[in-house]
Amino acid sequence: MHLNIDGRPIALDNDGYLIDLNDWDQVAANTLAAQENILLTPAHWEIITLLQEFYREFQLSPAMRAFVKYTEKKLGPEKGKSIYLLQLFPPSPAKIASKIAGLPRPTNCL
Repeated sequence: MHLNIDGRPIALDNDGYLIDLNDWDQVAANTLAAQENILLTPAHWEIITLLQEFYREFQLSPAMRAFVKYTEKKLGPEKGKSIYLLQLFPPSPAKIASKIAGLPRPTNCL
């Protein structure tokens, strides 16, 4: 499966995640978000940046529980709530946000 971003073909796995994380940039993120009917705002970018930080630290995409806890630790209790993340990345924040951030699918997300 491929996605054409600015004239360059980007390889995706069968679930729509980037195969090569080096293909990620802001244009790719906006394109992947559009496929999920999400228009990225500064609030989305804050979470995307946070997810990429998590990935650099732990070398994996977080499942929902770890995602919420990490968000709370880094951004405070008002943003470290599953309802906040669900509003930004419905219907499955850990999966959708990881996809848009160019990260692999979280291993224990259905």
